[in-house]
Amino acid sequence: MPALEARELYRFFHSGDEEVMALRGAGVILDEGEMVALVGPSGSGKSTLLMCLAGLDEPDGGEVIVGGERMTRRDERTKARLRSRTMGIMLQTNNLFPHLRIDANIRLAQDLVGMKDVVWAEALLQRMGIGSRRGAAPAQLSGGERARAALAVALACKPKLLILDEPTGEVDAPAEKAILKLLEEHCRGGGSIIVATHNAAVAHAANRVIPMVDGRLIHA
Repeated sequence: MPALEARELYRFFHSGDEEVMALRGAGVILDEGEMVALVGPSGSGKSTLLMCLAGLDEPDGGEVIVGGERMTRRDERTKARLRSRTMGIMLQTNNLFPHLRIDANIRLAQDLVGMKDVVWAEALLQRMGIGSRRGAAPAQLSGGERARAALAVALACKPKLLILDEPTGEVDAPAEKAILKLLEEHCRGGGSIIVATHNAAVAHAANRVIPMVDGRLIHA
């Protein structure tokens, strides 16, 4: 059974009288233990696709199946339960609760699924190089520190599936290396990742690289 399957996804947006087609029949299958990198220019639809895969946006057509269970056309409570059971999500913005310290953001992610693994939470902080910043609020962090904290939150519950949007966008070379190692370990443990990236190192680490152009995935 695939970890994730998306079939013929369409998404339309309207700006005044203009209709923008963000997704044009996009489809992808992600197997267990596999990392797929989505590459393409800004505006090609990568972020919109990830939002639809995560159930944070509803496509206008098509279907998303996560671990054998349909995500699309479900009520918000059902989608939230499916996300919490199966996914770790990192978007480009708004990944952290601004009123909570970084360690509290991680604890909250675990609490929401009834998990308490202090050792793993601390390991994530240390491996992301932000152990000394655990007591900081998101607004007190640099862009790179916020990105690392957001990834730590996404990994906090040891999810089967990671959906990541530019996880290395603002980090330095040592942090990038630490992130790549965590992603590789996630897949070796049977987890799956779909990641939108402009980073050549992230794309190189993936099992498959799929270009995205004008809302379409270009499969080889």
